Amino acid sequence: MRERLLYLLKHCSNLKHVETAHGFMVRTALHHDKLLLSQFIETCSSLGFSAYAHSVFAVHSQSHPHIYVFNTMIKAMTLCNSAFEALLVYKSIGRVGLRPDCYSFPFALKAVVDLRAMSLGTQIHSQAICAGLESNVHVVSALIQMYSSCARILDARKVFDEMPLASVCSDDVVVWMAMIAGYVKVGDPDTAMDLLSRMPRTQTDGAVLITWTSVIAGYAQMDRPDEAIAVFRKMQLENVVPDEIAMLAVLSACAQLGAFHIRLGECIHGYVKKRGFDQMVTLKNALIEMYSNSGNISNALHVFVNMTRRTVISWTTIISALAFHGLGTQALDMFSRMEMAQVKPNDITFIAVLSACAHVGLVDLGRYYFHAMKYRYGIQHEIQHYGCMIDLLGRAGYLAEALELVSEMPFQPNAAIWGSLLAASNIHGDAELGELALLHLVQLEPWNSGNYALLSNIYASAGRWDKSVMARKMMRDKGVRKMPGWSFIQVSTRTHEFIAGDTSHPQFDRIHGTLFTMNEQMKTAHYDPINEFDNHDSDIGPASISYCSSF
Repeated sequence: MRERLLYLLKHCSNLKHVETAHGFMVRTALHHDKLLLSQFIETCSSLGFSAYAHSVFAVHSQSHPHIYVFNTMIKAMTLCNSAFEALLVYKSIGRVGLRPDCYSFPFALKAVVDLRAMSLGTQIHSQAICAGLESNVHVVSALIQMYSSCARILDARKVFDEMPLASVCSDDVVVWMAMIAGYVKVGDPDTAMDLLSRMPRTQTDGAVLITWTSVIAGYAQMDRPDEAIAVFRKMQLENVVPDEIAMLAVLSACAQLGAFHIRLGECIHGYVKKRGFDQMVTLKNALIEMYSNSGNISNALHVFVNMTRRTVISWTTIISALAFHGLGTQALDMFSRMEMAQVKPNDITFIAVLSACAHVGLVDLGRYYFHAMKYRYGIQHEIQHYGCMIDLLGRAGYLAEALELVSEMPFQPNAAIWGSLLAASNIHGDAELGELALLHLVQLEPWNSGNYALLSNIYASAGRWDKSVMARKMMRDKGVRKMPGWSFIQVSTRTHEFIAGDTSHPQFDRIHGTLFTMNEQMKTAHYDPINEFDNHDSDIGPASISYCSSF
């Protein structure tokens, strides 16, 4: 009967089922059974009836207290986002004559993390020491997670280092995983990788894979995609077979690098198909982003078209990809298809849609979508949406309306907004607006040389040479250094990067000669690239321009 009731409790799906099971437990005097009561608490909590579970627990804890049931209640309350109540249950353990065990502390520390109650966490740490559990792997890993989650990584490392070495080096991989994950969490993937290289290799393949994936994701999240890919290659050399989560992490790194690692991205795509992961929506979304960032919009579209199931993220990713490649009309058509598919857009979708309108110059349609997102879809405007709309109006020459929108929005304009106004004033020759934008940009990003160069161009175009020179002088006086332009090209399987003024490329002399020949041919055709770009010097042009003017 006990086993059958356990089975029934695990398969309850509504309140009536729970009440019936509880009534049966009371009638048969099984409500004091610790396993049945614990399963009852877990079932109630998972179905959203945590108050019911707590009321039953409260009655039982007074008459038949058992640490197993207390632990289940603490865990259930934590999983239900009731961390404060979970800690109250933990505190009540001593009042009923029980002592916390090696499972009580990890559950309570999880609640501490949710509340960011660091002082309480250190108290629980002291209690674990008094209980003689400071070397228990479950307690140690929970302490490391607690300290690292609260940005106390040195305290977490102290706990790790004080773990008896013999114990750590056997089968207690959970402690190593917690410490490595802690360093990733605080943005230190280098130390995480150092620990990973020293971690004992006696553990299961699953634990190894999770740890490698954590480090790869850590580098990708810190915008260090080259290192992420290097770790992925090391993982392969150690014969660790990647799963779909590892694929997602390395695809994220490939997407950041764009064409630099397009071949690796294509290989991963092939691997995804081979392993049968090709219908996983998250991986498909990552592939779309990777191909888009690599400049291969046709492959991105191919992945999207062949998806059997698409989420709002899938639609948003392909709309963003099309807009990013200047295919504004196609991006807006894709949004119409999204609406016809009855997929509700989110705030990120509208950033992509408004960007598409800006690329095509559809001001009226942009205004419509800007208002529709709030009044039709109930999505509140964020600063990014205002930024897209201001960019759209500025590009189209509606500078007064763009500036009015800046003054009306409920946010302080950031550098991106003032930057788009500066660019718009450059396009349309509005020196007054350019000067206003630069005054704000100097405060927000005084190190950006491109802002000064754009304002100088605006003055030069208006024939105000004294002001143009003054903008350049202001840049020099503030010690702002002009950032060199750069570009890259892919030849066969190799990607070549070029930086203005750099002579380290092995074929530099050959490139120098080719560019010199091109310059001579352009001069013969009555086109002088040096004067052309000297008159409109901008820090956002391709590096080849800077190369031409350097020779």
